[in-house]
Amino acid sequence: MLFDLDGTLADTAPDLARALNRVRAANDLAPMPVELTRSYTSSGARGLLKVGFGLEPGDKRYDELKLQFLEFYAAEICIDTRLFEGMAELLDQFDRDRLPWGVVTNKAERFTLPLLQGLHLGERAACVVGGDTAARAKPHPDPLLHAAAALRLPPSACLYVGDDLRDVQAARAAGMRVLAAKYGYLGDGGAIESWLADAIIEHPRQVLDFLQAA
Repeated sequence: MLFDLDGTLADTAPDLARALNRVRAANDLAPMPVELTRSYTSSGARGLLKVGFGLEPGDKRYDELKLQFLEFYAAEICIDTRLFEGMAELLDQFDRDRLPWGVVTNKAERFTLPLLQGLHLGERAACVVGGDTAARAKPHPDPLLHAAAALRLPPSACLYVGDDLRDVQAARAAGMRVLAAKYGYLGDGGAIESWLADAIIEHPRQVLDFLQAA
């Protein structure tokens, strides 16, 4: 059982919005409400600097502001971040059933590991794969294949849950079943129905429903 992190396992939008607003404040700009930045969260610094400053990679000042953003985020990485409603109970059930679960995210390890520690999940996860763990990040299958190997399972025996089109693309390329989390951020991948996931879930508890029906 594998989960994306931002927008699937945990609601990280408030802390990422805080980091963006600290960069905006440092540049004499007013804060932006999290409601405006939320849908850009899955794209990390790239997405948030786009909505917050209208910048793309390669633009003037992009690298400078990205560095500021990441420094602010690292300093306050788990202040208001919380597991999505029902996720704690789902993970508890997996632990009781001795079903190993892990995290596969495009967030770099230097942020992923302390964030999971802050959520008290670091020691419970059977594997943690960050965006810089494997040779290529999602939508390439490399991170999911790395996770399957760490779990000592064939990819076809794994189920991945994510809230972004890249998650579905990576799972398909890895030969895994995949659920699309409609409660997440959804990014800019178009209508979730067009992603062609095995199923769409609106709450973490529906993962169990899918597993029981499989």
